[in-house]
Amino acid sequence: MLDGRISRRAAVHLGALPLLGIDLPTVLAGNAARAGGKGAKAKACIFIFLWGGPAQQDTLDPKPDAPVEYRGEFSTIQTALPGIRVCEHLPGIARRLDQVCMIRSMTHTDVNHTTAPHLLLTGHPLVNQGQPLRDDFPGMSSVLARLGRGGLGALPPAINLMPHSPDKAPRFVEETHGQGSGWLGPVWQPMRIEADPSSPGYSVGEITPSPDILGGRMDDRAGLLRALGGMPGPMASGDSGAQAMHRERALRLLSNQKAAAAFDLSLEPVAVRDRYGRNIHGQSVLQARRLVEAGVPLVTVYWQNDGITNVSVYWDTHSRNFIDLKTRLCPPADQALCALLDDLQARGMLDETLVVWSGEMGRTPRVGQSVPGGAGAGRDGRDHWAKVFSCLVAGGGFKKGVVHGSSDRHAAEPSTSPVRPADLVATLYHQLGVDPHSVISDRLGREVPLVQGEVLTSLLG
Repeated sequence: MLDGRISRRAAVHLGALPLLGIDLPTVLAGNAARAGGKGAKAKACIFIFLWGGPAQQDTLDPKPDAPVEYRGEFSTIQTALPGIRVCEHLPGIARRLDQVCMIRSMTHTDVNHTTAPHLLLTGHPLVNQGQPLRDDFPGMSSVLARLGRGGLGALPPAINLMPHSPDKAPRFVEETHGQGSGWLGPVWQPMRIEADPSSPGYSVGEITPSPDILGGRMDDRAGLLRALGGMPGPMASGDSGAQAMHRERALRLLSNQKAAAAFDLSLEPVAVRDRYGRNIHGQSVLQARRLVEAGVPLVTVYWQNDGITNVSVYWDTHSRNFIDLKTRLCPPADQALCALLDDLQARGMLDETLVVWSGEMGRTPRVGQSVPGGAGAGRDGRDHWAKVFSCLVAGGGFKKGVVHGSSDRHAAEPSTSPVRPADLVATLYHQLGVDPHSVISDRLGREVPLVQGEVLTSLLG
């Protein structure tokens, strides 16, 4: 059972940390640094979140025999699995489909970009539209941290990679529900990195200490942190002991060269960086691999807005669906995922690392179709659609070369084996060694199920 309440003393610590120049997410921790839970098939998970919702029929689930207004403009290509075809602009995935599990029957009913991710990241629907992020159900990363699945050494237990967009570009991804600790409280909030890992001067200031910190100011900060631990009176009541660990982790993060090295992409060979793609997404996925390799249990890579200021931001192709998929979306996504799979396999990490490649929804079956609750579609666009979409899962005990479920002839609804987000989340928890049917206590002490989904045992090896 988990407890979402925070002591008053913890609140004082959390409020004081910014005064030290230490970002709150930097001092996240679990109870102990363990690589995996009991019975876990996977030690870590990299969730590549294709925010905006890729068009299923224009990526992983093409319908070449449907009328043109449904099938769209793209041709299809044969994959490594006989009889299975994907979009022509995913050649790397096509060649590696025998290494992954593809689900073509994901389904739910939420067509809102900021609330639908709550389903994929927590396994629960959002309770109240418009609620603040602090009232969300805790995301998987925060639950793992609360269960003691902390990062190794000085590293935090969970990291969200959300690179900053160019000036004036919308940042809708920051409003995504389910991305954080919700009502578990800020102690378990994942660290968020907004730096662009593809930029020449990439650094993560919260992790990499400046030279003056490595000098005398480190002693000053250490003293202040320890002083916070010695506060007398009622503020000291109810301390669970976690805050002492937070203080020590903060100090380790400020001084630990090994933790800093996990964020130093210049340590990678030039050829490796090139294989991932010299762009924001490619280098973010490479950064995720380095973090998992260093001991971070869960890293979420959110697709960035790479400067788009019109309605079709991220994978949200209300217009320009085909030109954007062909030029700015599919190529870097395909390249980065394939580089990651190859890299993990070569390093002997794939069997113990889950890789999830998914958006929060799909897109309308017919080009130019608008739906209630969506945002409309131009003549060359597709609106929001959650009734069916596709995703990929690899590693971590999932079977290879499996295509699970199917959609109907227009990619409008599941025709076989529908999979709810709760089922996928339950399966990820299961592979990470967490019983998905356990309960968690909210901030009021009420017991709620961790996730109300069923483990997809047929997909597991």
